[in-house]
Amino acid sequence: PTDRELRIRRWLGQTDAAKALVQQKGAPPFCGVHDVQNTLERAHKGAILRFSELLDIALLLRCSRMMHDYIADDKTGVTVLDELFFAIVPNRRLEDRITRSVISEDAIADDASPTLAEIRRKMRAALTRIKDVLSRYTGGDYGKYLQENIVTTRGGRYVVPVKNEYRSEIKGLLHDPSASGATVFIEPMAVVEANNELRELESAEAHEIEKILAELSALCRDNAAVMQKNFSQITELDCIFARAELSYRMNAVSPVLEDHPMIDLHRARHPLLDPKTVVPVDVSLGVDFDTVVITGPNTGGKTVTLKTLGLLAMMLQSGLHIPAREDSRMGIFPGIWADIGDEQSIEQSLSTFSSHMVNIVRILSGAEPGALVLIDELGSGTDPVEGAALAVSILEEFRELHCLCAATTHYAELKEYALNTDGVCNAGCEFDVETLKPTYRLILGTPGRSNAFTISQKLGVPAPVIERAKTYVAGDRRRFEDMLEKLERTREELEREKETEQAARVAYEAFAKQAENELRQKLAGAEKEAERMKNEARRLLQSARASSDTVFSQLSEIKKIRNQAQLAERLDEAKRAVRTSLSEADEAVNPVVSRSNKDYVLPRPLKKGDTVLIVSLNREGVLESDPDKNGNVTVQAGVLHTRTKVKNLRLVEVQKPAAAPKKTVKEIVMREFSPSIDLRGMIGDDAWFMVDKYLDDAKLAQVQSVTLIHGKGTGALRKAL
Repeated sequence: PTDRELRIRRWLGQTDAAKALVQQKGAPPFCGVHDVQNTLERAHKGAILRFSELLDIALLLRCSRMMHDYIADDKTGVTVLDELFFAIVPNRRLEDRITRSVISEDAIADDASPTLAEIRRKMRAALTRIKDVLSRYTGGDYGKYLQENIVTTRGGRYVVPVKNEYRSEIKGLLHDPSASGATVFIEPMAVVEANNELRELESAEAHEIEKILAELSALCRDNAAVMQKNFSQITELDCIFARAELSYRMNAVSPVLEDHPMIDLHRARHPLLDPKTVVPVDVSLGVDFDTVVITGPNTGGKTVTLKTLGLLAMMLQSGLHIPAREDSRMGIFPGIWADIGDEQSIEQSLSTFSSHMVNIVRILSGAEPGALVLIDELGSGTDPVEGAALAVSILEEFRELHCLCAATTHYAELKEYALNTDGVCNAGCEFDVETLKPTYRLILGTPGRSNAFTISQKLGVPAPVIERAKTYVAGDRRRFEDMLEKLERTREELEREKETEQAARVAYEAFAKQAENELRQKLAGAEKEAERMKNEARRLLQSARASSDTVFSQLSEIKKIRNQAQLAERLDEAKRAVRTSLSEADEAVNPVVSRSNKDYVLPRPLKKGDTVLIVSLNREGVLESDPDKNGNVTVQAGVLHTRTKVKNLRLVEVQKPAAAPKKTVKEIVMREFSPSIDLRGMIGDDAWFMVDKYLDDAKLAQVQSVTLIHGKGTGALRKAL
């Protein structure tokens, strides 16, 4: 951890950027890079590197190339990690040179150099000749002299195992006998020269390999500085992406970083406890108060709260995200001091109280303003009266040093001190006395109770013993504990009421949202229906206007008639036509529906599938079933399914439309013919086809003059026509 604000902000920004990159592109390819700093240092001094060291360098070069490609591919924006990524310099040439030459930790490729390839070709040829010669011994007449029909090696030379009694039957160089002496290994004279050649080639191979390793080591030496920097950048990126991975695993967030020492955590979780069972806590320090006194029963979560505060503060100052809610806030502490646990020692003659005091003395001498001080069981391990007085004095000293302090205790004096002192807050760890189990919830503003009497009674301690113990408690102390108990009951009741109210509010908000959505949908449907009705009315009015225009045109013709008798008769007819048209239009726009079905008689009994009119609704529908014995029937009208009486229905006879009178081709053409044809955009052949048919239609329609529209353009269509 560091207390430098700029560095912390940079670290947090790097963690944020790494987390976003992992979500967008997955984790970078770190390839399992090994630490090659010592290897590069040896290369820099002129040493010849081993196969394994060259492979480690090749892995670093491969990782450098892949890291560079990772940030360059599919790049959507600039991140604070770009500087680290682009500072990595790949060297594909050296990477390929090493990987092409070194196959494994004990082998080098044939094509590492042309000379090595030629040497190994000759070695294979020599070995083939040796085996061909020796095969005559293992598979020929000499086979009876051999202990086994195999070829083996001794001292790097190929030999055959000969039975000791036949050693004189095979001419050659005698090598060492077997352990039992029954077998001697003889190198036949026929393969001595070939073996000599093979040994010379092996020596040349080793020399060439040494030469290749020296060349590769020299290349590594020349690029050592760049690879050292690459290793440093990759190591830093590995740390950053490890922080991002930890953030994902803990479901952590980056809190709001304040410019002064403070803590305001919401639903903070201890990072080392099981996330499935850990109970989140809400705790603040340095906002409304600088000291918090945490009380409550044993194993209630007091120490966990202290450790959560300390660990989350150090995580933040190490650039890590913290397991808490996003609106949590934290400042930077110049120091984080803790006295947690019992460090008693027989060797150092330290009791529990002494070990605590040694730590507190160290903290008092080193803490500076703004430091975070965490003390567990302050003042314990000695006389309760003196311990409580000393604890209060120590807290006052930390406050005078302007430190932020969180302390756990069982002393009622510290609870009273927190109640009566501005800037000091009580906090209690909740405990369920019914189940005798802590809930691990931290309640700020309310001191916790030890519940020693209640727990003892639940565990079976006789009631008289409990009552006698209560008489030994001082009156003021007993009244104080009773007051705490009443406060605890009141708080629990208020919390239950709050939860009930919150549940009701959530239910109401859900209901209000659903009702609002339904109302919005209904309003939208009503608006669409109103718009449709307006369009229908507009269409009907336009039709009525067209009808009246026709009548008025007739009136204009009548005015030209001079015969007065005919004029009066035609005027009357025109007036009637106008009234009829306007009445029809008015009826279409404002229809008057008669809802009475009193005098209507069905022309026949209704059956399933008939189309009927529901008089009360003025809607048509289809019968879904035959009428029952009571005269009831089910009708589907659109999406509506309704059950009604037969007497409320009228039968709608579905008539087939009368066949339209057949018209001749000439009549159709005369009615649909247009005096012009638009050919713009067509090619010559298509235009000719259209014009040919168009002129035929003009002939049928008895039109004497037509217009062909070909446009200007390049003039090709005009020329073709």
